[in-house]
Amino acid sequence: MTDKRILIVDDSPTMRQLIAFALKRLPNVEILEANDGVEALKKLSGERFDLIFTDINMPVMDGLKLVGLVRSDPALSAIPIAIISTEGAAEDRERALALGANDYITKPIQATRVFAVARELLGIS
Repeated sequence: MTDKRILIVDDSPTMRQLIAFALKRLPNVEILEANDGVEALKKLSGERFDLIFTDINMPVMDGLKLVGLVRSDPALSAIPIAIISTEGAAEDRERALALGANDYITKPIQATRVFAVARELLGIS
């Protein structure tokens, strides 16, 4: 039985696989994927999600635009969002958090960090 649903948004299939691998240790979690912000919004409009992990740099629609659109939609605004990006500068992190991201992870990712952030944002002890 699935209790929680996580959406991973990244244009890199390898990154999506790495993030999904880190999250598979969570109990009763279903993981879905999207290639970019537009595909993510389509999935978000038709399905329920409990957490979003998104990259910033993607074609079509980037992660920051996705965060802004999710936060401005009353039906989606409560979903926690974690950014995973190569952009490690403090101003990139501050901008993402100001737009409404709940956490910010820089690449290269550590599976333990992704797992810990997911547990925290999903309220799993």
